[in-house]
Amino acid sequence: MKDNFQYHDHHLKLLQLLDENPHLSQRDASDVLGLSLGKVNYILKAFLDKGLIKMNNFRNNKNKLSYTYLLTPQGIEEKARMTLHFYEKKKKEYEELKAEVEKLGERDLSNELL
Repeated sequence: MKDNFQYHDHHLKLLQLLDENPHLSQRDASDVLGLSLGKVNYILKAFLDKGLIKMNNFRNNKNKLSYTYLLTPQGIEEKARMTLHFYEKKKKEYEELKAEVEKLGERDLSNELL
């Protein structure tokens, strides 16, 4: 991800998922988020490149390589920043919708008076 990269909601959701369950597989994350496995892989690599997560590998009982994704201090900070941005964006959308509904309500009320 470049420095001017725009985060999307699924980036925040992926960071939240990894924070809650560091042993989550890419396939499971893909299923939960409704994203392709390739997209999840791409985002994880970008998070690694930006230093938001670190990846530890270990072998499970079946001798298959597995990974643990841990948020770095920078990743925790970025997750908080993204959460705040998401909240502000949704609050603005809510206020715009509320104003539109109020405007429609006023218009309906004026039509009833005619």
